[in-house]
Amino acid sequence: MKIAMVSPYDFTWPGGVTAHVSQLARELGRSGHEVQVLAPHTPSRESQDADLLVPLGRSVPLPSGGSIARVSLSWWLYPKVRELLKREKFDIIHLHEPMAPILPLCVLEFSNSVNVGTFHASYTRQHLYRFTSPITKRWQARLHGNIAVSPAARRYVNNTFPGEYEIIPNGIDFDHFSNKVAPYPKYQDGKLNILFVGRLEKRKGLRYLLEAYGKLKWVNPNIRLIVVGPGNPDKESYRILSSHNLQDVEFVGRVSYEDLPRYYASADIFCSPATGAESFGIVLLEAMSASKPVIASDIEGFRGVMTHGEQGLLVPKKDSDALANALGNLASDSEQRLKLGAEGSKTAKNYRWEIVSERVENYYESCLQAVNTNAC
Repeated sequence: MKIAMVSPYDFTWPGGVTAHVSQLARELGRSGHEVQVLAPHTPSRESQDADLLVPLGRSVPLPSGGSIARVSLSWWLYPKVRELLKREKFDIIHLHEPMAPILPLCVLEFSNSVNVGTFHASYTRQHLYRFTSPITKRWQARLHGNIAVSPAARRYVNNTFPGEYEIIPNGIDFDHFSNKVAPYPKYQDGKLNILFVGRLEKRKGLRYLLEAYGKLKWVNPNIRLIVVGPGNPDKESYRILSSHNLQDVEFVGRVSYEDLPRYYASADIFCSPATGAESFGIVLLEAMSASKPVIASDIEGFRGVMTHGEQGLLVPKKDSDALANALGNLASDSEQRLKLGAEGSKTAKNYRWEIVSERVENYYESCLQAVNTNAC
């Protein structure tokens, strides 16, 4: 099949949807399909997947769900997109966040292919879709198939655009994180390492982990917190760091995809205290692939990939006391850490890209068959 992957987000900036698009495109390519990625870009930035990219428009940063979305807002894309689709004649056009501005809407306007949409987002409030639905519903009707990456994502989009949604999860490069890589020697000094991975945005809940860590540090001084991810801590996190004079907290900053497995390998416990707006727990699966026990907020997106007491522990969101208790329990029980980590590894194997991409291919085939049947 000739497939176009369409992303509204700048392909040269890291992000969950961008990673999903590039990795799915690679896996479909390995299966013999011809895949191109249509996405905005920043000319001054390089992308390791530049060979996949058909650049369409420069991006501008917009606030979105406590994060920053870099999308193109140029309606001048219309003639360029129309000519591209006319020339390439794709069998399948797979649009990720198809109702996001503005490239997916341009593509849907002119597409004569079979259109499949994947919905990734999940927020507490419905503003994203409801605000734009009077305008976008005409494009939503042009989708021949709908995928949601999780029950949380399906619930969110279904409230505004009711319909049938196939749940096909995000994939994970299991081998990348499970292969035995060497931990960083500086973290192998006898301290127990707690790892956080994520953008330093308020919704990721770092302040609650810092509070919990401060409480645990009083009774277990032989621990360390490693914070991996781009950005700067919010004001409340800075206040906690200062007022509690927290020791052994290391802010690593952004790390490359190649180096990230070494941080998981260096960890004893992985913790994600996100407060919401998580449709899927990709960082949880990365840690589970590395056989690390997980402590995470008990939110819908995380419950979709782990069960309390099996791959790790789920605690109420924004509850630093519960988080400190969970961390303390695992910190003092190495046997339990190994047991949870082993179960997590088994679970993560089910999300390997070769499994996920096969499900996507099968869904493409069913959509093609349905469209051809109706055309007869």
